[in-house]
Amino acid sequence: MGEFFRVLTDNWSLYREGFLNTVQLFLIAAVGSLALGIFLGAMRVSPVPAMRAFGATYVNIIRNTPLTLVFAFLVFAVPKLDVNIDYFAAACIALTVYTAAFICEVVRSGVNTVATGQAEAARALGMSFAQVLTLIVLPQALRAMVPPMMSVFIAMLKNTTIAAGFSVLEAGAIPAYMAERGEPQFAVLLWITIGFLILILPLVALQRFMERKWRVAR
Repeated sequence: MGEFFRVLTDNWSLYREGFLNTVQLFLIAAVGSLALGIFLGAMRVSPVPAMRAFGATYVNIIRNTPLTLVFAFLVFAVPKLDVNIDYFAAACIALTVYTAAFICEVVRSGVNTVATGQAEAARALGMSFAQVLTLIVLPQALRAMVPPMMSVFIAMLKNTTIAAGFSVLEAGAIPAYMAERGEPQFAVLLWITIGFLILILPLVALQRFMERKWRVAR
């Protein structure tokens, strides 16, 4: 047991930096993917055929592309276009672009739960599509959107470990550094698991709380 705790205490600075970078990567990508996902979701339900087609094409391409390939494109291909981007920024963009496709579908599904009569009545009053969406539809769709959206964010938090394969020092990169120090990998991985549980369990609790609250409200 002493050896188990020694792995953490002797390498605390590495664990701290790795998980701080993981949290930073998650927060940046969460905000970016939420904004982009809502925008794409609005395109998916737009009355303009070209916008719907663009949103559908984006979702179909990105959702069927492995996240590792998205990372590889931004890390290895984009610099060939004379675009300077560091590894951390590339990881943020990759997670944002990838996760936005899933958030888009959550938004689209949530919008579809709102009765069409609501939007038709708003349009009859002379409201624009943007006004109908932001003032009438999205506030009502929020109840249906939040629980699955939390699941998307939980999955994204776990997906941050892929950044370790592209020279980003986050939690997923810790085992490689520890192996160089000769630390027992079982203890190393167990502490990483505990760290992710500390990050994920509050999100799970929030998801369940919102589900219970809105179930009672309905």
